Amino acid sequence: MDSSLYVYVEDVRGEGLEETLDRITGYGVAGVTVAAACRHARDITPHGRTRVTIRRDGVHFTPPDDLFGGLRLVPPIQDGADEEPLAALRLATARRGLAMHGWTVFLRNATLGLADPDVTVRNCFGDRGSPADLCPAHPDVRRYAVALGRAVARQGVDSVVAEALHFGTFDRGHHHERGFVPLGPMDVFLLGLCFCDFCMRRATELGVNAEVAREECARIVGGVFDGDPPVQGEVTRAALTAYAGPEVVAYARARSEVVTSLVSDVSAAVTGEGSRLVFLDGTGAVKSYDDGPPAPGLAAHEAWQLGVDLVALGDLVPSLGVLAYTRDPARVAEEVAAYRRSTGKDRQLRVVLRPGPPDTDTAGGLAAKVRAAGASGADAVDFYAYGLMPYPVLDRIPAALSG
Repeated sequence: MDSSLYVYVEDVRGEGLEETLDRITGYGVAGVTVAAACRHARDITPHGRTRVTIRRDGVHFTPPDDLFGGLRLVPPIQDGADEEPLAALRLATARRGLAMHGWTVFLRNATLGLADPDVTVRNCFGDRGSPADLCPAHPDVRRYAVALGRAVARQGVDSVVAEALHFGTFDRGHHHERGFVPLGPMDVFLLGLCFCDFCMRRATELGVNAEVAREECARIVGGVFDGDPPVQGEVTRAALTAYAGPEVVAYARARSEVVTSLVSDVSAAVTGEGSRLVFLDGTGAVKSYDDGPPAPGLAAHEAWQLGVDLVALGDLVPSLGVLAYTRDPARVAEEVAAYRRSTGKDRQLRVVLRPGPPDTDTAGGLAAKVRAAGASGADAVDFYAYGLMPYPVLDRIPAALSG
């Protein structure tokens, strides 16, 4: 089975290129998925040069002038990008026979969002309250995403792994958040819908009364802000229809056209540069990033909440990534099988597992999840992430792959 280990450029810089790749080769993986375009984060890095690492929005290469010269949005450049770390990694991985994939965060960039708030999502109250979330419907954002995909593909990667190439959620909109009003899951969903001019126009073109949808969202969430009790329960289309009305559900459905068309454009651009796109569906992380419980509802069935139409994307992109962040191997099998049913048999499925906490406690548990993924139709299993896991946790990978 194909496999890869997610790696940050800072990992390689801190531990040394050859030393890092020697260790990774020993894990038995077939490649590395290196962060070419990152987002802001603060990470505990147990074996890094710094034990707490601050990551910033931006790319680890110089943005090509022919791609970004006339664009409004240009990715920030990471420190050390002029040393061409991706080119060095490409040469070193090729010598070892390792594949190299370019992990790219597309529409999550607080640096760009704070500089140009109008390119971010606008909620039902008219607030630009999620500065890190660039709106997939905004023309400048779409041009930026296509250029970014091309730029990463030009780094010589075997594939461009696309993270956040869809809508986000309100509860992951910024760092250091405060909210002392209790919101139910459906309130959080409604507050995360974008009602910018471009989103409303696209929905209107599809026959949705976008203004009614916005008004209903503002009425319902505003009522909770004023003291109405929040409604609990899963966010399903049926529950949402009963809670907010059919126009809101129709508006949410219309978002899939925005995402599908954008992914299609980015995929074509990446293919034109001699690479291929791996679309990473973020639903699995939204459901269980922090502690990995087998929460109700499969990610494949809830991807629509991010504007992701897996059936449509299965016809457009050659490969899809599944974030199987759960403790239960049986749940991994269910998730993979559900994605396989949605995308078809001829699409590659790459399943991402965490070899350690918060959802893997033992080597046997990791091996069981790898087996479950393969038995349910996964073509590849990738591991997240080298710099975030202690060495003893990473040492679980060889046995998991060989088993």
